[in-house]
Amino acid sequence: MAKNVLIVDDAAFMRMMIKDILTKNGYNIAAEAENGKIAVDMLEKSKPGYYQLILMDVQMPEMDGYEASKRIRALKDEKLSSIPILAMTANAFEEDKQEALKSGMDGHIAKPIDIEKLFDTLSMALS
Repeated sequence: MAKNVLIVDDAAFMRMMIKDILTKNGYNIAAEAENGKIAVDMLEKSKPGYYQLILMDVQMPEMDGYEASKRIRALKDEKLSSIPILAMTANAFEEDKQEALKSGMDGHIAKPIDIEKLFDTLSMALS
């Protein structure tokens, strides 16, 4: 069964590229959001369990990925608050990875995207 993924990135090209890669490999892109605020709103309005994974850019206008992840982790519904969140960012230093984990994200994928690492990270997050 295809996993429903929410892609959160302010760059339309990046959303399109990730969507193309994932759909060709059996994932369903359930929704896209241009910033963290929209993503949190979408998740709060969704049926618990609808999304199985969030791919979250870190640097976005209005609400960045760190803040969005903290708000998602604070949601009252455990199915919503425990959804796997993977950071997607050009910030690939160890401190960036640690900041992602500290904000509640489950993993880190550096941009430009390494396809093999993307699928390894997705597999770990969804297992």
